[in-house]
Amino acid sequence: MLILLLFALFCVALLLGALRNRRLRRRVERGELEELPGVQKARPDGCCGQHAVCEKESLLAGVSRDIEYYEDEELDAYRGRLSDAYTPAEEDRFREVLYTMRQDEVAGWVRSLQLRGVALPDGVKDEVILLVGERRGL
Repeated sequence: MLILLLFALFCVALLLGALRNRRLRRRVERGELEELPGVQKARPDGCCGQHAVCEKESLLAGVSRDIEYYEDEELDAYRGRLSDAYTPAEEDRFREVLYTMRQDEVAGWVRSLQLRGVALPDGVKDEVILLVGERRGL
C-alpha cells in the first residue's frame, strides 16, 4: 500500500513538473519571458549555496571548526573571560580589530573567537550584529 502511495505521489509530481515546463515554454514563445528559468548559480560573494545557512555568514561556531586568525592573536589573552567582565579599554581593543577588517570577515571572526574560547564583550556585540545584519541586507 505504501509503495503504491509513493508511486502515485511520484506520478503527480512528474505530471506537475511537465505542466509547469509546458506553461513556461509557452510564456517564452509569447515573449512574456526572455528564457526558461535555469538553475540558480552560487552567490557572487563566494557562498557555495549547499547549506541552509551560509558558513561564511554564520556567527555560530558549530558551523565550522577551523580557527582562523584575523591579525588578532592578542585577543587570546582574554580567553575564558566572561562577556560582561571587560573594561572600556579592553572593549576598544576588540573594536579596533572589528573596524579594521572587511565587512565580509566579521562573521568568521566571531566564529573564530568562539572556537578560541574568547567571549565577545557585551559592549561590542550590538555593533557586530549590526554589521552582520547590514551585510545580509536585513
